[in-house]
Amino acid sequence: MSTSKSQKGDFDAVRADIKALLKQPEYDDGSAGPVLVRLAWHSSGTYDINTDTGGSNGAGMRYEYEGGDPANAGLQHARVFLEPVKAVHPWITYSDLWTLAGAVAIEEAGGPKIKWQGGRTDYVDDTKILKHKIAGRLPDATQGADHLRKVFYRMGFNDQEIVALSGAHTLGRCHADRSGFEGPWVNNPTRFSNQYFKLLSTLEWKPKTLPSGVKQFVYYDEDTETELMMLPTDMSLLADPKFAVWVRKYGADKELFFEHFADVFSRLMELGIQRDANGNITNTDNQLGGYISAPKKANEPGLKKNAGDEGLPVAEADGLEQRNAKYQARAKL
Repeated sequence: MSTSKSQKGDFDAVRADIKALLKQPEYDDGSAGPVLVRLAWHSSGTYDINTDTGGSNGAGMRYEYEGGDPANAGLQHARVFLEPVKAVHPWITYSDLWTLAGAVAIEEAGGPKIKWQGGRTDYVDDTKILKHKIAGRLPDATQGADHLRKVFYRMGFNDQEIVALSGAHTLGRCHADRSGFEGPWVNNPTRFSNQYFKLLSTLEWKPKTLPSGVKQFVYYDEDTETELMMLPTDMSLLADPKFAVWVRKYGADKELFFEHFADVFSRLMELGIQRDANGNITNTDNQLGGYISAPKKANEPGLKKNAGDEGLPVAEADGLEQRNAKYQARAKL
């Protein structure tokens, strides 16, 4: 990673430093890429087209109400991985950094190039997050097709786009101490591919109840001696006829999936973002002060977490500091 600070707007320098941190031998399958994709996804997927609230602008996950949402458990790891990048490039907003990291991670994992534009502004406090009740908007993996449609239609996506976005499950794995589910979806969870769709539509998935009582679906791969898993929401894609059409199309055509995924993931990160003809963001948050970047979050817990705590740096959301300790130590923050 570079040690000299870049000039404001030098996103290529930020990209290079994101690439440099992707290899993390001590984390999951050796890569920070999948959790960075999840960070970009979850920071954007709170958008509500009916109220024009939520979305990636603001980086609201820095505050307890959104950061402490159970759906975001484990994402403190992704945010900590990116702190050294923020320290070297203090001009970049967290909302730009998180979404750019997701795009870079997909591309570096062998996925399609994701169209990305900067210009997002960070919230100065949690006033809007609380006012608009941003938490609780992300998908519940225990649910079925009706739930998926309710969540994704709220963002403005259709059935085909729901399935395409679900293809992000080709990266990463679930953790019992975060989501309650356990295991990877595919054999190589650090490589972006259409294997998720191939396996979902061709293997015989059997229900399994974990010791915690959480129910998921599994397939034991004898060749690799690995147990793969699917979530109830994954299985609902196959059970619903309108979803299943796209599951099979993407399983049979990698290029089609890559094309559709690149488009919908780029749009996901732009939800709620308004731009002029030159690509400049015109959201209300940007009209006072222009491109506003929140300071690097505090290394010590117990500082600013709520609106009104003026003059204090932003700490990680309550309840997450202890779990951050080993990652902060490794990153020498």
